[in-house]
Amino acid sequence: MSATNHPAFGRVMPFVFVFLWSTGFVGAKFGLPYADPFTFLFIRFAVVIVLMVPVIWILGARWPKSWREVAHISTTGMLVHGIYLGGVFWAIDTGMPAGLSALIVGMQPVVTASVVGALLGERVTARQWGGLILGLIGVALVLVPKIGDGVGITGFGIGLAIMALFGMTAGTIYQKRFCTSMDLMSGTVIQYMAAGIFVGIVALIREPLVVDWSMDFILVMAWLVLVLSIGAIMLLMVLIKQGEATRVASMFYLVPPTAAFFAWVLFDENLGLLGFVGFAIAALGVALVMIKR
Repeated sequence: MSATNHPAFGRVMPFVFVFLWSTGFVGAKFGLPYADPFTFLFIRFAVVIVLMVPVIWILGARWPKSWREVAHISTTGMLVHGIYLGGVFWAIDTGMPAGLSALIVGMQPVVTASVVGALLGERVTARQWGGLILGLIGVALVLVPKIGDGVGITGFGIGLAIMALFGMTAGTIYQKRFCTSMDLMSGTVIQYMAAGIFVGIVALIREPLVVDWSMDFILVMAWLVLVLSIGAIMLLMVLIKQGEATRVASMFYLVPPTAAFFAWVLFDENLGLLGFVGFAIAALGVALVMIKR
């Protein structure tokens, strides 16, 4: 039995993923003052590619056997990395509160559950629906008090956050439908190449391509590349391959509350009693979805 097929892996790794993924919001808050969003993302993706290609060559990882497989993997990369991250970063760049953006993206499990039956043939039980709804309520309790007085909220910003929501949802489903047999190492590189082309074009069109190469920026970039773009994403691919799309998507309910907790610890952002209650409700909702039938 491989390590990824061990029962303990399935129980522990989803929560490791949530922890790692949540640090991305902290990293963005630290790093975005030094570069515009799409320039930031392009550098991040480029560094990942440069680091991973030699590793793939040394390990002799399998590359796709057909251009059709490359196209499927590239599509997933565009959705998960380009559309999702680009939409979130751009929305925040327009002035939308990060909490509201996270709350919109936090609806992903409900959106995923509503379409997996028709697309993947997965049955969502009444208990799982209840867990999905509880998760959404928990996320709302954590983040709604952080929305503030509405300053910075525009229709364009909300549209970008919704775009990010559907990017991650579609990417999760597409990955489960078409890319479960891909090699994790080579597949991840192809995904970042596709996403890098997308964010690079956007950066060329709308940003001055100026970067403040401070030590803070370099350290944040190192964390986001090694821990998020390589470690967490490859873990997500494994979880998608082994689990149902609805159960995997439900993990994202824990990301906004966890990110809010980090912000409370690191930036002294008020979480409050309501926030902790929301965190507990979201965790209960995820538990209801994740329990094996």
